[in-house]
Amino acid sequence: MRDEGVQRSMHPFATNALRRDRVLMMTLLAFGVGALSFARSPTIDLRTGLQVEPVAAGWLSVGADKVVPALSVQLKNRSDQKLVVLQLILRFRSVDDVDEWGYAFRTVSGSAGLEPGGITDTLTLRAPFGYVGRGADRMVANFAEAKVELFAKYASTPWTSVGEYRIARQLIDR
Repeated sequence: MRDEGVQRSMHPFATNALRRDRVLMMTLLAFGVGALSFARSPTIDLRTGLQVEPVAAGWLSVGADKVVPALSVQLKNRSDQKLVVLQLILRFRSVDDVDEWGYAFRTVSGSAGLEPGGITDTLTLRAPFGYVGRGADRMVANFAEAKVELFAKYASTPWTSVGEYRIARQLIDR
C-alpha cells in the first residue's frame, strides 16, 4: 500500500513535466517559425528606401549664451515595406574632423512603423555641445565649418549611412 501512495504522488509530477516539455517545445517552435519568417522578409537598403529631405542645417540657440549645430529633416519611406523601429543617429563634427560636437539619437517610429510612402513630421536633432559665451548667437558667421553625418536603421538591420550635410553658418529655428 505504501508503494501505491508513492506512485500517486509521483503521477502529478510526471504530468506537469510532460506539460512543461510540450509548452517548451511549442514555444521553441513558435520562435523558430517567427525567426524564419523574419529572416525571409526582404531587407531594405536604406540608402535607396529612405528619402532624407533636409529642411534646415545650421546653429540652434539653446539658451542665453549657447549655440549648437542642428539638423532638421523629414523622412519618407520610399520602399514597399513598413519600416518598424526606425532610428537615427547623427554625428556632428567640424569639416576638418578636428572638433566633435557629439551625437544625437532619435527613434523615428516605434513598433507601429513608417508605412510605405509615409512621411515623418519635421525632426530637429541637435548636438549636445557647441559654442558657449556671451553673444555666441551673434558670432555664428565666425564659427568653424561643420558637418553632420546621418545614420539610420530599422528593426535589427545594421546602421547605414544615409547622408552627410554641411552645417550653414546661420541660426535656425527649432
